[in-house]
Amino acid sequence: MITLGIETSCDDSAVGLYCSERKVLASLLATQLEHGATGGIVPEVASRAHLKNLPPVLRAALGEAGLGLADIDAIAVTRGPGLLGSLLVGLAFAQALGEAWGKPVLGVHHIEAHLVSNHLERDLVFPALALVISGGHSQIFQLRAPGDYALLATTRDDAAGEAFDKAAKVAGLGFPGGPVIERLATAGDPHAFPFPLARLTDGGLDFSFSGLKTAARLLWERVGPLSGQALADFCASYQSAIIRQLLDRLERALRGREAAACYLAGGVAANRTLLAAATARLAPAGILVHAPSPRFCTDNGAMVACAGALRLAAGRAAGAGLAPFSRGALKSWR
Repeated sequence: MITLGIETSCDDSAVGLYCSERKVLASLLATQLEHGATGGIVPEVASRAHLKNLPPVLRAALGEAGLGLADIDAIAVTRGPGLLGSLLVGLAFAQALGEAWGKPVLGVHHIEAHLVSNHLERDLVFPALALVISGGHSQIFQLRAPGDYALLATTRDDAAGEAFDKAAKVAGLGFPGGPVIERLATAGDPHAFPFPLARLTDGGLDFSFSGLKTAARLLWERVGPLSGQALADFCASYQSAIIRQLLDRLERALRGREAAACYLAGGVAANRTLLAAATARLAPAGILVHAPSPRFCTDNGAMVACAGALRLAAGRAAGAGLAPFSRGALKSWR
């Protein structure tokens, strides 16, 4: 069975092809450069760029896989959360293809797609815990089976990816901040600068990175601007503080819960320092720790196709009534 996946929740026009026997057949995207001058994503500009980008990206993905639309068994598309205009373009594109070629169209939650990105290269095992970390999300889920999810923790303010981006902006390192901070941190001392570990007064598992962001800004104002070894130390110390909070919550979430695996997902899961730290902490307890390859951590069409394939295998499908949503929690559908 071959599923076509379409992802347009933000500014990347992504198309993927997933085969349940051969896994990923193609995964391509067009990254928008139109927002560079504004310093942020302009929703109207993003939606118009998707209109232009989706057809050639689809043609390229089909060409890479050596397939035509007639070879596709189903179409999966991101419904939300995300930018409504961008989501509308992706949904309309998917529904038009489904109508023209007589293929079922399945709506996929963006967070579920990130969760199942771990299934693209190896089979998921259950029960498991998953840490979803990106520019907009920091969440922990309990995974009991495909489509059976329970939210254990979320962020009270800013997400981990946002924390990376803000520190990089303070230091003048550009956007996105995570990759450049990780690269500079490899030569730095993670103990050079003291950064706080946020703990909630109610003892909950939720994340909070607003205090860490403030601490980074105040430190920079006091000792910056930094360069060379001092900048590397700043990056290493700040990255270590983010990882420390992520693993603190993850280890606490594991207490009293059965888990054969722990999965990382979302853009920040591409951070190999985080993956190594999580493996070192959890593997001795017999817990498999896995993150997708970096290209599958960020938004991509293959993860959407995979999520759709799992839904289709369970008998779930939808037609022309699909509607986008800008916000909405991931709910179990099994």
